Amino acid sequence: MNKNILLVEDEPGIRKLILMYLRNENFNVLEAEDGEEALKLFRAYKIDCVILDIMLPLLDGLQVCEYIRNSSDVPVIMLTAKTQEEDKLRGFEYGTDEYVTKPFSPKVLVARIKALLNRVEGKVSKGNSIFSAEGLTVNYITGKITVDNIDVALTHKEFDLLVFLIQNKGIILSKDSILNGVWGYDYYGDPRTVDTHIKRLREKLKARSTYIVTARGRGYSFEAPNENS
Repeated sequence: MNKNILLVEDEPGIRKLILMYLRNENFNVLEAEDGEEALKLFRAYKIDCVILDIMLPLLDGLQVCEYIRNSSDVPVIMLTAKTQEEDKLRGFEYGTDEYVTKPFSPKVLVARIKALLNRVEGKVSKGNSIFSAEGLTVNYITGKITVDNIDVALTHKEFDLLVFLIQNKGIILSKDSILNGVWGYDYYGDPRTVDTHIKRLREKLKARSTYIVTARGRGYSFEAPNENS
C-alpha cells in the first residue's frame, strides 16, 4: 500500500514542486495550506509522514508539530526558510525528526522521507531484535520501548538516538560522532542538537535515564547493569 504523506506548505510554487516529486515516487499526497487545515487532514486520514513548513497561516508549524506529538509518533520533517540554529533547536524540542532548510533539493527531501519510513518499518538492520537491561526493554523491529514495564513513546529520532547509544554501549561518543551516526554525514547541525535530544530522552526514560552517562567535555555513553541483549 502506498504511503500517505501530509504536505503542509503555504507557498504554491514550493508545494507544487514537492508534490510532483512525491507523486513520481508513488506516494499518496494530502495537501494543506495552513495549520488548521493540516490538523483536519491529520485527524481524518492515516498519515505515514508529515512535511511541515514552519511559517504557516492560522497555526504555525511548531504548533502543528506539538499537536501531532501529543497523539502520534509519525515522522515529521520540518521545512523552513529559517537558518538560525536556535530555530532548529526549537523544532527538535517540539518533536521534529528532521529539519530541512530552504532552498533545498527535492531529491534529497524524498530520500530523507524514504529513510525515515524505512526506519519506522524496521527495514534498517539494527542487529539483535531486542535489547533488555534492568527496567528497560527496546524492540528494534517494532520500536516498542518499555521502562519498568510501562510503554514509553519516543519520536523516531529519539528512538534512533537510543539505539545508536545502545549499539555503542560502553563507548564514550562525541557529539560529532552522534550527529554523524544518527543524523547522517550530510547533516550540518549544531552539536547542541544532541544535547537537546539527550535531555528529552532522559526525561522519557525517567528512572532509567541514568543509563545515559555524560562524560564532561567528551560526549555521552550508554551504561546499563544486568544487561541481556
